[in-house]
Amino acid sequence: MTIDTKILSALRTAASNGVGGAELSQELGISRAAVWARIEELRSLGYEIEASPHNGYRLLSVPDVLHADDLLSSLGHMKVIGRDIQVFEETTSTNDVVEKLARDGVKEGVVVFEEAQTKGRGRLGRKWISPPRKGLWFSVLLRPQLSPLAATQITVAAATALFRAIHAHTGLDAEIKWPNDILIRGRKVAGILTELSAEPDKVKHIVLGMGVGVNLVAGDFPPELRKQVTSLRIETGQKQHRAELAVRILEELDRDYACVVAGEFEALADEWEEHCTTLGRRVTIQVGGRRIEGTAESLDADGALLLRTQHGHLERIIGGDVTVEK
Repeated sequence: MTIDTKILSALRTAASNGVGGAELSQELGISRAAVWARIEELRSLGYEIEASPHNGYRLLSVPDVLHADDLLSSLGHMKVIGRDIQVFEETTSTNDVVEKLARDGVKEGVVVFEEAQTKGRGRLGRKWISPPRKGLWFSVLLRPQLSPLAATQITVAAATALFRAIHAHTGLDAEIKWPNDILIRGRKVAGILTELSAEPDKVKHIVLGMGVGVNLVAGDFPPELRKQVTSLRIETGQKQHRAELAVRILEELDRDYACVVAGEFEALADEWEEHCTTLGRRVTIQVGGRRIEGTAESLDADGALLLRTQHGHLERIIGGDVTVEK
């Protein structure tokens, strides 16, 4: 934990009571002058911190930026996800950054955020719209003890975590669309991209990419997509605090990942099914060059979709491009 993380954590804990410079100096093992220098640095980043001879330092407001130390100071004790956070101003794609970290042997749980990505991508190679400082674009490195067939559980866990966090933060009633989208009023507000590195019998690592349209406005989307996508700002009519939402998502994701690795996926699957609008509907799924039509019935024990075809056969589908009949 860095000095800035400890300072921000102390300020948040003290809240309106404030925390004295001498107390911070003793707790951090640095001089009061060094404390003042770090406070000034945080102010330069946009944190409004009051200094009073009676109340010490008080955190009055935080900027709408993603700052690793601030995110870490807001998180509780995380079992895995969020133990290490990195924030980049701009990258090609957070999945690319995390894939490199994975190959370098970095432990699971690292989260990489970016304020803008130049080559963001969704499933099937589609471009992901990610304008600067208007959304949450991030990826997580995971190393679960799962078979490749069970890796779909991670996507299901991510979807339930996103659904829960968005509802808690905004009060909006979101929906899950198989396999990896979060919708509000039928329009996509968030997506998940799970990329897998595996041997025949075990997962080596998973790069879990997530994108949430937080403060985008209609003009940020191409005209041809405006009836298909939305943002939390559009749906609530209010600008949202991205860092607070990021913290909530990481907390929920850490909780759901713990369930997966503990072998408690069934509870997550039940929650996913409760909020999934794809189940019970007639769908068409394009899997490579194959087109499958039928009724989406449920998830299996590994998180794959069970589809009842028009001929009565039950097909197990782990991915594809789905169209839901109106």
